[in-house]
Amino acid sequence: MSPQAIFLYEIDESFGPNILAEYYLIKQELPKDILKDFVQKHIEKEFKSALSQENEVRYFSNQIDAKALGKENLFLGFILKEDEDMVSIKSIFETIEEKILKDYTDDRSKMEEILKDSLNSILSLMEKLKEPAIIVDTINDKTKKMIDDGELQEARELIDLGEEIPEKLANEIKLAEQFLNQNAYRKAKKSYLKAAELAEIIQEYEIVSFLRYKAEEIGTLPDLIKESEQLYKNINGLIESLQENKLHLYHELNKPLNRLINISSSFEDNEKISKLAQILSYSNQADKHAKELFNLDKRIKDALDEL
Repeated sequence: MSPQAIFLYEIDESFGPNILAEYYLIKQELPKDILKDFVQKHIEKEFKSALSQENEVRYFSNQIDAKALGKENLFLGFILKEDEDMVSIKSIFETIEEKILKDYTDDRSKMEEILKDSLNSILSLMEKLKEPAIIVDTINDKTKKMIDDGELQEARELIDLGEEIPEKLANEIKLAEQFLNQNAYRKAKKSYLKAAELAEIIQEYEIVSFLRYKAEEIGTLPDLIKESEQLYKNINGLIESLQENKLHLYHELNKPLNRLINISSSFEDNEKISKLAQILSYSNQADKHAKELFNLDKRIKDALDEL
């Protein structure tokens, strides 16, 4: 799991999107249609996060809480492979957001260096999560430095921990992923937090941050399921009202449908997203015709009043 590219941009509501910095592992272009789609989702629909796809490439964008920088519409985007784990991507976003807020500058080359370092750091982190031996090598490097600095007791303690913790960490992460695949979200969250505690013991603080953010993201999923169920009930209620020729209610379908599309992206349910998008398109068309019917109805009534 690793993004193919990362880009930082802002959206001016009058002039549109403006790329501030970008870094690509694989040479490619960011399609203008994707940026237009993000503008629509972030600005018009007020989505904090947005997912888009073109061919087999997916694009994810999330708003940065940049009030401290005096910016309202600052966003971080990723270019992804089709099979990317969105929960991990959202967790990665949180980690990189911290670095951007800490080191933000208007100097494009410096920001691109920050994005490059962040992406390479992610790749290193992902390798560590897959292979305990890499963590052992990292621990060995740390202990050598401690010995050079005369911190002999601390070095011995870290060496002892390095013999058992990396394997325990890898096993706990595998267990958490099993729970996640089984939709046992509370158990998955608990395991990711336990893994974060193990990572903290061996001073792997980037892994700690990533795992805690991932646990938080997973912890929101049960509430999203409940919200989704309520939205479906609301939509069905509106549709029943529409059967009574209350055509103005088509407009009311747009907000819950957009929210359901956003929630479905958290579960990577592309089939459901596609069906909901089609329903949204039908609803928009129906709303347009309903407005036309309303205007015609008014003209008919006005004309009758003049007779």
